[in-house]
Amino acid sequence: MSIFVIDDHPLMREAVVMLLRRMRASTQVVELERMASVGKAIAEHGEPELVCLDLKLPDTHGVSGVREMRQLLPDTSLIVLSASPASDYEDLAHEAGADAYVEKSAGAAQISKVLREFLIEDGEDENAPTIPSKLSKRQKQLLVLLDRGLSNRDIAEQLQISEHTVKVHLWRLFRRLNVKSRSQASHLARSAGLLEF
Repeated sequence: MSIFVIDDHPLMREAVVMLLRRMRASTQVVELERMASVGKAIAEHGEPELVCLDLKLPDTHGVSGVREMRQLLPDTSLIVLSASPASDYEDLAHEAGADAYVEKSAGAAQISKVLREFLIEDGEDENAPTIPSKLSKRQKQLLVLLDRGLSNRDIAEQLQISEHTVKVHLWRLFRRLNVKSRSQASHLARSAGLLEF
């Protein structure tokens, strides 16, 4: 398995690569400068288990890179590492399909913590539910509505989004929590105190 780090700033890219290599020396880390290189990288290295993506690349605008990445790799974990403040882009990035949003200014310790959440270490139980340290506002809303027993249609109405978007959000949330069903998600949310926000 490989990890793609896509950033057009060599210094930042090298710093993220260094963090990843420290965490997972055995994993191949592929460095890319633009979205246009992703197709070729997938052909050469196969689908990555994780993508770290800068929002501002020479061939992207806003969250267009996130959308493009989701179309190319719908099942791959996607972390946005951006110089833009979370208040500007975090919700948009999540809506477009990002699993996490981290400001580059957060520093190595915080960036490492988020990266670690998405890297399953050898010997870890891949089937055990996981409690992430941070969920997006939308993911927390979904957990509350799931806990109330609402259907996808009811959730869509409540959040004023399409039913299809609800399904996509739930699929990502289940992957993030490593659960298979609504009831497992609700149980984990209750036992881990994820419903208070």
